[in-house]
Amino acid sequence: MFEYEHIIMQPVFFLFVAFSFLLTVGYLWGRRQNKEISLAVLKDLIDVIRPDDQTFTNIGGAIGYHANLLVKKKGALLSRADATITLLPRHSWLYLPISKIIRKYDRLFITLYMKRPLPEESHLIEAKYNGFRGSKIDNAQRLNREDVKWGKFDFYMYYESMAMRDHFMRLMGETPDPGAIRHIAIIPHQKKVFIFMIPQKGNVARHLAPVYRWLPSIFKTGLEAGRQ
Repeated sequence: MFEYEHIIMQPVFFLFVAFSFLLTVGYLWGRRQNKEISLAVLKDLIDVIRPDDQTFTNIGGAIGYHANLLVKKKGALLSRADATITLLPRHSWLYLPISKIIRKYDRLFITLYMKRPLPEESHLIEAKYNGFRGSKIDNAQRLNREDVKWGKFDFYMYYESMAMRDHFMRLMGETPDPGAIRHIAIIPHQKKVFIFMIPQKGNVARHLAPVYRWLPSIFKTGLEAGRQ
């Protein structure tokens, strides 16, 4: 007889073994899911931006990746794009429910470094996301604000000139569904465009591409044409 045979025959021991097995299965499944999402998102970014060089860095084990996409083509819209994807901890079934309450969803932050000067600060931000920590618009008080409907979502549109408002309206008219897009920020003093998305496999390129095609219209020549 084994010294601890009475322990391994207890129902609680079998429950412990079963629970440990489920956690192991969940860990492997979650890591695979997050890796598949990350690879799909990074592929979509490359398909839209078409960089000449790219570097990918794992920044959080199974929950974070960073991409640096360099664009060296003459006449390109931008010189570089940085993207950070943070994922729910699908590999940790104990913490996943808490994370869904706190963070709610996967997140994709994209920064576009533009080659040409941007005309004015402006934002198109989903109303619910506008209240999240880290999404505060510093210059909101000096900008015009308009409540708009983009697809089934309520958005706030911040702008200085009517020309920029018209450009946003055209984007929403040509792209009736924002899909994964939750915030587009035009920041002239940094020569950057920020885009926040809720990424899913297969949706990043589909929803990012219309915004990327729209961007050339917001430069000074586009705004001047809009004022005429």
